[in-house]
Amino acid sequence: MEFLHTDDRTEMLSMAVALVAIIGGTAYYYFVTKNPKGCLDPENFKEFELVQFRQLSFDVAEFRFSLPTPTSVLGLPIGQHISCRGKDVFGEEVVRRYTPITLDTDLGYFDLVIKVYPQGRMSHHFQQMRIGDYLAVKGPKGRFKYQPNEVRAFGMIAGGTGITPMFRVTRAILENPEDNTNIRLIYANGDIHDILLKEELDEFALKFPSQFSVYYVLNMPPLGWEGGVGFVTEEIIQAHCPAPAVDVKILRCGPPAMNYAIAKHLQALGYSSQMQFQF
Repeated sequence: MEFLHTDDRTEMLSMAVALVAIIGGTAYYYFVTKNPKGCLDPENFKEFELVQFRQLSFDVAEFRFSLPTPTSVLGLPIGQHISCRGKDVFGEEVVRRYTPITLDTDLGYFDLVIKVYPQGRMSHHFQQMRIGDYLAVKGPKGRFKYQPNEVRAFGMIAGGTGITPMFRVTRAILENPEDNTNIRLIYANGDIHDILLKEELDEFALKFPSQFSVYYVLNMPPLGWEGGVGFVTEEIIQAHCPAPAVDVKILRCGPPAMNYAIAKHLQALGYSSQMQFQF
């Protein structure tokens, strides 16, 4: 019988260790993405440290908060949101709902895109935050919990910061190779500088042209604008959303006046209440 030389045994041992590491890593990734043990508490606020801040426009910023460990997951089901607690300019407690733009595959942190309103009570709290400060968060919250391939197609109608829940659902669908759901997004804003996450949305449209499209609508468009102008109308919805069907759902999220108008348009176009969901 021939025996392996020391170098051969060492090489085989290294290969075995590497194989175990790959298998272990794959198993861990599957566990994290399919069975996340989240950091959230639906009954009690927990605090998360602000570790990064990025100004996206004059009144919009992205806040990154760290989780307890580099491999921790937030544990927020797709389609649900969190409640954030802070203090307004008078020092009074205020709680508002937000949807992170990150998924549970983004380990160790979560990101919030926040629009600062001049008289916003929670806006004041975010304006005062500095790196190293903590944000009180509670969740998950919400009636919508997305499951892959639950519908054939989504029509999404968003206004302003209402894009964040749509963005998270879209990311989850497009980053899952087993999810074939089609997405048609209408996104309305005041002017081109108000469009949040435009670079990411345009990249989705380029990378997944048969599965995702986005149609922008602006009240004050720039010269040469080729998208929609004014408000989201029945005609725009007909042209850029999937037609009413039992395997179609329309998601909407925006300012109250917009939500009210869109609900009337959808009813007139034949979308039943079962075909709609408002975040």
